[in-house]
Amino acid sequence: MSGVNGRLYVKLGRRFGWLWVAYAVSALGTYLAFDAFSVIAVLALHAGPAEVALLAATGPAVGAVAAIPLGPWVEFRSKRPVMAAMDLVRCAALLTIPAAYALGGLGLGQLLLVSVIVAAADITFGAASGAFLKTLVPADRLLTANSRFESTNWTALVLGPPLGGAAIGLFGPVTTVMANAVSFLLSALGIRAVGGGEPRPERTGAARLRAADLLDGWRHILTSPALRPLFFNNLAANALIMVAMPPLAVLMLGRLGFAPWQYGLAFAVPCLGGLLGSRIAPPLVARYGQRRVLRAAATLRAVWPLGLAFVQPGLPGLVLVMALEFGVITCSGVYSPVYATRRLECTPNDRVARTLSAWSITGKATTAALTALWGPLASLTGPRAAIALAGVLLLATPPLLLRESREATAPLSPASVPPSPAGPPPSR
Repeated sequence: MSGVNGRLYVKLGRRFGWLWVAYAVSALGTYLAFDAFSVIAVLALHAGPAEVALLAATGPAVGAVAAIPLGPWVEFRSKRPVMAAMDLVRCAALLTIPAAYALGGLGLGQLLLVSVIVAAADITFGAASGAFLKTLVPADRLLTANSRFESTNWTALVLGPPLGGAAIGLFGPVTTVMANAVSFLLSALGIRAVGGGEPRPERTGAARLRAADLLDGWRHILTSPALRPLFFNNLAANALIMVAMPPLAVLMLGRLGFAPWQYGLAFAVPCLGGLLGSRIAPPLVARYGQRRVLRAAATLRAVWPLGLAFVQPGLPGLVLVMALEFGVITCSGVYSPVYATRRLECTPNDRVARTLSAWSITGKATTAALTALWGPLASLTGPRAAIALAGVLLLATPPLLLRESREATAPLSPASVPPSPAGPPPSR
């Protein structure tokens, strides 16, 4: 066992080690296939800009809607089987694409349907995995676990897209989709290898799922003094960061004349900042406290994107984009594991899946809606103005975290404290 993996197992236990391996494999597969559907639509189906935009926006949006009833359904089921099942669903759905491509029957409709299925399974898996993590890892190690996931995610993002691009160039447009499907199969095997028991979920309320139960996740978020400010800050900041990306692509690849490899480099290298941020998050929290780190990271994350409106052609412009993106991503790398830990700590065990599902659904829907709005806005005002407006609005998001009341610092009731992890305790 290597030194890094050895330290991981010592701190968080063998069972978490298998969960982390499963996450790492699926994350690398996902980023190998980064934007693969759009690439397939363009290269294999000769789709135009409108069709590619429809595929990029509609699939995740419809998938989010389809996932609404799945949060309450997951809540009162064992989480590990649900996670493995969602991995297998994603694997099976993705494998239909290379099969149809080989038979000459692949169409845009199939890509859209698979995109919907994968998006719904992503949300369901995330809800189940968050609830499972809370029972697997002791409360005082949640931040360490979340920072491991975050650093793994950024590492996969640095490595995956360049490797995926090379694979597409060598072996064809569906290659990375096949690799992604295999990664989900390996992830399911890793989740199975976690082993051990799992606290049996106890149903609260009615025996059957009711229409009112679909809103339980949102109800908990909006009535929680701790989660409500965090929810709105995260919702607005993530959406406003993402809506600037399409106008920035138009600006850099069009008017400013950057080559595609330069554009890719401008966003690949700064991802190392996410790895840095996720590694320093736990010591920062240990020194300054969770709430102070959250507010500082959220504030610093918001100040960088406005500078993207002033990018110029040539090497100075490329360096400026890389510096600004490095700042955003480093701050996000600090913020994300801390906010994920805070969210789990402030959610009772019997509401985790519903809360995470509602959070993810709202985030995807908000980002999709604002992205659709920013396209026409950029056409009317120009890319620089659209990027600048998103940057100015982003500066208004940090104060949302200042609205936490004193009640938000109150601990959960004893009944809501996570139970001891099932199975043997982690080795020390």
